[in-house]
Amino acid sequence: MLEIAVKAADSKRAVDIVALDVSEVSLLADYFLICSANSDRQINAVVEAIMEKEEENQVEVKRVEGKDGGKWVLIDLGDLIVHVFSNSEREFYNLEKLWSDAPLVNIEAWLD
Repeated sequence: MLEIAVKAADSKRAVDIVALDVSEVSLLADYFLICSANSDRQINAVVEAIMEKEEENQVEVKRVEGKDGGKWVLIDLGDLIVHVFSNSEREFYNLEKLWSDAPLVNIEAWLD
């Protein structure tokens, strides 16, 4: 599930893709995937690509929030929560710092 989302985000040129293993520090999910996009249009393209690829692989998209606002979209896939930010929103909310107790997942092999 995480690999599918990383590859889908990367295919739409998402920026600064980071995966956190939050399984030990959160009851919400096992992983957070955080990435940025340079425009509202690109945010939507990244979100659509992730949802499409996950559904192709029989992963249920439980909920999507913020799609109409365009600055921060959250995709709830159950064990994986995906956050797609505009650059300014990502800096403001700084989820990486907020969840700094969670170890990074090495996703380099999944990126082009």
